[in-house]
Amino acid sequence: MDLILEEKSKTALWAAHSLFDRGKTSGSSANISFRHNDHIYISAGGSCFGTMEKGDFAVLNLDGTSVSEKKPSKEWPLHLALYEKSPEIGAVLHTHSTYSILWSFVPSASEQDCIPDHTPYLKMKLGSVGLIPYEKPGSEALFSAFRERIKESDGFLLKNHGPIVPGKTMMDAFCRLEELEESARIAWELYRAGLK
Repeated sequence: MDLILEEKSKTALWAAHSLFDRGKTSGSSANISFRHNDHIYISAGGSCFGTMEKGDFAVLNLDGTSVSEKKPSKEWPLHLALYEKSPEIGAVLHTHSTYSILWSFVPSASEQDCIPDHTPYLKMKLGSVGLIPYEKPGSEALFSAFRERIKESDGFLLKNHGPIVPGKTMMDAFCRLEELEESARIAWELYRAGLK
């Protein structure tokens, strides 16, 4: 394995373990990917962030064709759509984190930017967060709805489902995802307190 791929794999595993260990995802509900040369390395279907190892990545060509024995997460088309959006995207993280899901139930004034920027950091680190209408996870309807809105926002919140965030690197995607979840937590707590 080349050294750059080794480093990308190591960082992806660190991010996955960190998210799991801190309760940002549970079971096998999340997926993670990174781009290396002309391939996408994505968590295999059914893999758990808490126990992920180097061998738990499926490998896809940039057209979505599988080139490994591992079966990719069923939501790989969401990741592929983000890589197609910009050549600068090098990693994607999708979790089912609590506050992001809770916030997705709150009616939004703007589906192109659905999380209030109560602190400056969401806009600074990520930008706008688009709300994707609910469709069954892993369904063609979800992938279609996602592609329809992919150019309108910087990060995304799948309604009743969870956030999906791209980044230039895995650490960039990780920090952006963390900021989205923290902003959703702040927004939710203020909403519960009757403040907007």
